[in-house]
Amino acid sequence: MPWPPPDPSDARGGPLAGVRVLDLSRILAGPFSAQILADLGADVIKVERPGVGDETRRWGPPFAPGGDAAYFHVCNRGRRGITADLAAPDGRALVLQLVADADVLVENFLPGAMDRFGLGDEALTAANPRLVHAVISGYGSDSSRAAWPALDFVVQAHAGILSVTGPDADTPTKAGVPIADLSAGLYATIGVLAALRRAEATGRGGRVEVSLAEACGSLLSNQAANHLVGGATPRALGNAHPSIAPYEVLRTQDTPIALAATSDRQTARLFAVIGAPELADDPRFATNADRVRHRGALAAAIEARLTGRPCAEWVVALNEAGVAAAPINTVAGMLADPDTRAGLVTAVPGADGGEVAQLRTPIRLDGAPLPPAARPPGLGEHDAAVRAALRRSGT
Repeated sequence: MPWPPPDPSDARGGPLAGVRVLDLSRILAGPFSAQILADLGADVIKVERPGVGDETRRWGPPFAPGGDAAYFHVCNRGRRGITADLAAPDGRALVLQLVADADVLVENFLPGAMDRFGLGDEALTAANPRLVHAVISGYGSDSSRAAWPALDFVVQAHAGILSVTGPDADTPTKAGVPIADLSAGLYATIGVLAALRRAEATGRGGRVEVSLAEACGSLLSNQAANHLVGGATPRALGNAHPSIAPYEVLRTQDTPIALAATSDRQTARLFAVIGAPELADDPRFATNADRVRHRGALAAAIEARLTGRPCAEWVVALNEAGVAAAPINTVAGMLADPDTRAGLVTAVPGADGGEVAQLRTPIRLDGAPLPPAARPPGLGEHDAAVRAALRRSGT
């Protein structure tokens, strides 16, 4: 059953050109995964509830031209948009028509919902044995919490992120961006790409599942290892690192600076740059373990020198000496940086004929950034065209 052909004006190409993705997901994790696939060249069709659509269309202000929230623009570009009631027979039939010639289906319904729609794994496999079914769940379909609702902030709390983030152990703090959703979307994309490779080799698709809870928990990385190996219960240390010093935010003459020295050699360079080479001979700072034990004294000794010059001067001097350092940029400051604007910021056409600035998927192929994709679709914008194409194909 022929997949509805894309708009002839869409000539982005890309390594996933020809891959067809049916996106039934909403909010962030699923659409984020589908957007990465779209930015890599896949042809994506998003299916939303009639008259309602993806919840993030209303998660504003601010709102982009055309009326959708900026949040919706985060992860819905580069796809066609149609509507269908999956609980109705005609909605189920439409999805199965599209599944028959799709390569990937992405969804993040609560466990059991797809079965209730008549779109469970058995039905999907019967319609297309080579389909890769990507499922993003809150806690995992085999978890005792499978039926529980899962939103990023709550999942960060469940996964232990709040306990190791914040100014101190008594102030649990979430990450400033939705890392549970974003990490689940990234892992789902990786799983989809691996499953596509297998399907190409064997003709067999399969199920790829990622839960927000496990994706977020996996980001504990060194913090989890400190417990699994050493038995410690990590707690928040503000901007300090539990295993490395100096690795934190320190005062300068004007604004704070983030700096990190991860070896004895880098630390000696730091001491030399700030005009205190004698600190390298201080037994309290001889090794990383010594510096971690005496991190307070170390920070005070470094700050005593840093407060003599402005942050911007220290950033240049330290980096040129091979010591990583940066100012504490605001979001606006980061986006105004010339390198950031050149490499990360792009623009897509807006619904009103203007442009809407967006962040690129930060992948470069053969030295070039991925080409900008089309704007996010309006709710049901491509209903007529997609259905007409399916009728013409005799499905």
